Amino acid sequence: MAAAIVETTFESRLLDRRTIAERTDAFHFEKPSGFTFKAGQFLEYSLINPTETDAEGTTRCFSIASAPHEESLMLTTRMRDTAFKRQLAKMPVGAKISAKGPYGELVLHEDASKPAVFLAGGIGITPFRSILVDGAKRQLPHRMVLFYSNRRMEDAAFYEELEGLERLNPNFKMVPTMTAMENSRYSWGGERRQIDRAMLSRRIDDDPLPVYYVAGPPRFVTGVHEMLRETGIEERNIRAEAFDGYT
Repeated sequence: MAAAIVETTFESRLLDRRTIAERTDAFHFEKPSGFTFKAGQFLEYSLINPTETDAEGTTRCFSIASAPHEESLMLTTRMRDTAFKRQLAKMPVGAKISAKGPYGELVLHEDASKPAVFLAGGIGITPFRSILVDGAKRQLPHRMVLFYSNRRMEDAAFYEELEGLERLNPNFKMVPTMTAMENSRYSWGGERRQIDRAMLSRRIDDDPLPVYYVAGPPRFVTGVHEMLRETGIEERNIRAEAFDGYT
């Protein structure tokens, strides 16, 4: 039997920060000894002695974008102009943040006979990056298909890494779509429309009924969730998580 995941509160030092897409940064924090979580879960982060605050407060929830086997805890976010994110952006390496968790049920189902279909809108890729890296590392038998929607290539966090995972894991396939490439400096020959029933039906075989995972801005999550229900997918086979503060 797997060990239980225990909620804990801890302070963690910033180890590194990198820009991984336009207006999107990844912050790597120290992982406490013995800390465990399931791929797809999230942490509640609180600033320690911030120099400014606003009406949104000093605490935010972020998916753990790193996989459980990786050495650090990765927080990845779009850098909006809020007091919390201004504080995060200027946090020096070595500074501490408070974290609590892990929380969340957006984790991979156990029945490997059912494919996992991930529907990510923009920054909603973060929990799925954790699940997909974990799946490749552990060589999980689940068939996994990721539909990844962004406006432009410039906005697509982890894109090259996800392409690499396709080569590493024969059970994984990514279907990216870019809905506003007219505003991009890159060329694009793939899908250009929003994720819809036709796109899903072309890419998903007659496998046993998949489990669908949806994450992204509230409007994206609501729209995709409704589309799945209209397609006849039962609620028990849909797991969704909206990222507040994004459009």
